[in-house]
Amino acid sequence: MRLTNYWWLLIWLFAAGAILHYYPKKYVKVNGHYEPRWDWIPAIILAAPYVIWAGYRGDISDTGLYRKLFLELPSDISQIPSFFVNDVKDPGFSVVQILIKNVIGNNDELFFLIVALFQIVLIIWIFRKYSKYYWLCLFLFISSTDYISWMQNGMRQFIAICMIFACTNWIVEKKYLPTIGIILLASSIHQSALLMIPIIFLVQGEAWNLKTLLFLVATMVVMIYVDRFTPILNDMLQSTQYDDMMTNEIWTNDDGTNMIRVLVYSVPALMSLVGLRYVREINNPLINVCVNCAIVTMALYGVASVSSGIYIGRLPMYTTLQGYIALPWLIEHMFTRKSAQFVTFAMVGLFVVFFYFQMGLTWGLL
Repeated sequence: MRLTNYWWLLIWLFAAGAILHYYPKKYVKVNGHYEPRWDWIPAIILAAPYVIWAGYRGDISDTGLYRKLFLELPSDISQIPSFFVNDVKDPGFSVVQILIKNVIGNNDELFFLIVALFQIVLIIWIFRKYSKYYWLCLFLFISSTDYISWMQNGMRQFIAICMIFACTNWIVEKKYLPTIGIILLASSIHQSALLMIPIIFLVQGEAWNLKTLLFLVATMVVMIYVDRFTPILNDMLQSTQYDDMMTNEIWTNDDGTNMIRVLVYSVPALMSLVGLRYVREINNPLINVCVNCAIVTMALYGVASVSSGIYIGRLPMYTTLQGYIALPWLIEHMFTRKSAQFVTFAMVGLFVVFFYFQMGLTWGLL
């Protein structure tokens, strides 16, 4: 069950998607009118292999470290309080591992399966609920290599990301109290989740509003004066688990996120700017939030390109998934039906090229 040819990530998506496309869609009421949605059965069938491949993966990237940590942790739940008393990095993740280990024992592959199942269920739940282009949303997640980067590498942070992504409806409806509660819970898994507290306020309002423009200006200033910004960030990180981040070898040897990657992740934001009048005319609260999230993603990747792809480049993922909802919507509403089909095929082709670039030329996995 272990994946050895990573082209299957896309082969399965295209083959199964072509067959499941003919499965009857369900019509649900969205913003006062009915829209087609994928049924749960085909949605789960399409996503299921990605859970299995993530569970039975080899020692790709950080997997070996996660495996070692899981196997060394105690399985006795009576030891959980010690993880909150002692100064342990992100104790929530250790607690989750102990709880799972108490049930399944020392089976690390089953542990990875459980985590992958939790992550993919939340992803397909939101994609299916908020987009009639479920296949395209999932395709963007896989072909952008986020699946490999997060479900098979940055697993711990991605648990926190998925928890917050599941709060999309609360963020759109401005239910800040429960959302912040989930963010605080997610921060016990990965402290970077706290970044989302100001962002849930920043992404409110019309797409490309004054707040988002000021945020873009601020990030451009940081990019221009990054050398002056570094000492400030170092002071801000004092007394946190990242207090040595600015001076360690990883940061000093990191030349930033690749500009091709920055451009790819900027596509939803740039397209929304081109088609801003369509976004403003329809004024869909969900799309407004998703577009503003895409703007945040673009801005943070811009900063990551001139600083650290390993540290700063991990932060945009908190708002990247929302951009995958916005992009198909933008294509549908900005173009005529025939033109939209052409643009969609072009987008799919270009993302396949990026998949090859990242997986084959950059990571050497193909």
